[in-house]
Amino acid sequence: MIREAHVSLQSFLLGLGILSYYILVCGWGGEWLGATGMWLLEWPWLYCISFFIIINIIVAVFYRGSEWQIGVRGCLLGAACGSGVMVSALLPSSYHVFGWYVVVLTVFHYSEYLTTALGNPKTLSLDSYLLNHSLAYGIAAAASWAEFFIERWLFPEMKQLWVISIAGIIICLWGEVMRKSAMLTAKTNFNHIVQIKRQQNHELVTWGAYQLFRHPSYVGWFWWSIGTQIILVNPFCMLAYALASWKFFSDRINFEEMTLIHFFGEKYIEYQKKVGTGLPFIKGYTGPRPPLGRSMND
Repeated sequence: MIREAHVSLQSFLLGLGILSYYILVCGWGGEWLGATGMWLLEWPWLYCISFFIIINIIVAVFYRGSEWQIGVRGCLLGAACGSGVMVSALLPSSYHVFGWYVVVLTVFHYSEYLTTALGNPKTLSLDSYLLNHSLAYGIAAAASWAEFFIERWLFPEMKQLWVISIAGIIICLWGEVMRKSAMLTAKTNFNHIVQIKRQQNHELVTWGAYQLFRHPSYVGWFWWSIGTQIILVNPFCMLAYALASWKFFSDRINFEEMTLIHFFGEKYIEYQKKVGTGLPFIKGYTGPRPPLGRSMND
C-alpha cells in the first residue's frame, strides 16, 4: 500500500476514535470517571468538538504539506462516521436513520480515496475523496438534509419506517460493492475524469464487473445515491436524485462512449452489442462513429 493510503487510513481511524465517548460513557457507565464522567454525560458535543480539535493537532504534528491535507480529510471523514454511529445510538429514534445515512455517506467518500490508492495510485489526488465533486452535488446533499429535518419536525413517525431505511442500506451496500469492484477490476484503466486522450497502457476492460454492465461504476453510484434517500425516507429527494442522477449519467455515458469508440473502434462497438450500460433506459452512444486517428479535441 502506498504512503498516501497509509496516511489516509491512519487518519480515518484516528477520527473514528471519536467513538471513545460512547465507550467511556455508555459502555462503562461513566461512574468510574467521577466528576469527569458527569461532565461527559452533560456535554457530549463539547467532548466531541474537543476530541476533534485534539486529533487535528496530532495530524498537524505528524504530517506536513500534502500528507497533512490527506490526513485532515481522512480525519474529518472518520470523525463524521463515528458521529453518525453515535447519532444512531444515542439520539431519539427518529434521528437514527440520519446517523445511518452519515455512516454510509462518509464510508463512500473515504473508500473512493482508498480504492483509488489501491487500484490506480498514479491518479490519486485530494480530489479522489470526491468531497469537492461539484456545486450541484453539495446543493443536492444540503437539500436532502433539509428535507429530512423538516419532515422529521412535521412527521417524526415518518422517519421511523425501519423496513424502508434498511432497504435503502441494502441498496447502498450493493451500489458500493458494484462501484468498488469496477474500480479494482479496471485498475489503471479507471479514472474519475473522462479521458479524451488514450494513454499508452489504456486497454478495454470487459471482464469482472464489466461482464455484467458496460459502466458498473456508474451503476453502483446511481443506485447508491438513490439508496441514501431511501435510508432517510426522503420521498421528494429520492425522486429528484433519481432524475438528476439519470440525466447526469446519461450525458456522461454518451460522451464517454464517443471517446471509447474513438479509442477502441470496432472492438468497443462489438462490446456495446453484447453488454448493456446497466442503467435504466440509457443505451449509450449510438451516433456516427467518431473518426479514428484524430484527437477528440480536433
